[in-house]
Amino acid sequence: MKVLITAEQIEKRVDELAREIAAAYQPHEPVTIVGVLTGCLVFLADLIRRLDLPLRITLIQASSYRGATTTAGELRILPEMLLDLKDRHVLLLDDILDTGQTISKLTDKLREMGPRSLKVVVMLRKLGRRQVPFEPEFCGFQIPDEFVIGYGLDFNDEYRHLPFIGVLPQQ
Repeated sequence: MKVLITAEQIEKRVDELAREIAAAYQPHEPVTIVGVLTGCLVFLADLIRRLDLPLRITLIQASSYRGATTTAGELRILPEMLLDLKDRHVLLLDDILDTGQTISKLTDKLREMGPRSLKVVVMLRKLGRRQVPFEPEFCGFQIPDEFVIGYGLDFNDEYRHLPFIGVLPQQ
C-alpha cells in the first residue's frame, strides 16, 4: 500500500491545526465541535486533546457512501443526537472534503439551528473532485484525487484503524 501521509506528518499537522483553531476563538469562549460520523473519530480524538478551549462535543451522522461504493449517492443526515447549537460557536469537523456536497448540506442544516458562528475543519481536501464551491476555514492536507484509507477513513468499513493515510490498492 502506498502511504500518502505518514503518522508523524499527521501528528505534526494536528498540532498546528489545534493552534490555528484556538487562535480563531476568543480565550475561554466555549466551542461546540460537531463531528461527522464515522470517519471523523480518530481526527476528533486527536484534535480535542490538543485544543486549549472549553469544548462540547456532539456527533452527527451524514453519509452519501454505502458499502463498497466509491462514488457518492443520496445524502442522508441524521441530526437526532445533536446538542442544542443556538447561539453557540460551532466547529464542524469532518475527515475529508471531496465533492463538497455533503459538507455544504451539513453546514446549511447547522445554520438552520442558529449558531453564533460556524466554522469548518477537514483533515483532507481532495483536489479535482469538487462539484459544489466550498472552502473550509481549516484544512489539514490537500491530496490528489485518489481513494484514501486510514486515520478514520474506510473502504467498506475497513482500514479506519491505520495510523497513516494510504491509497487504497486497486481492487
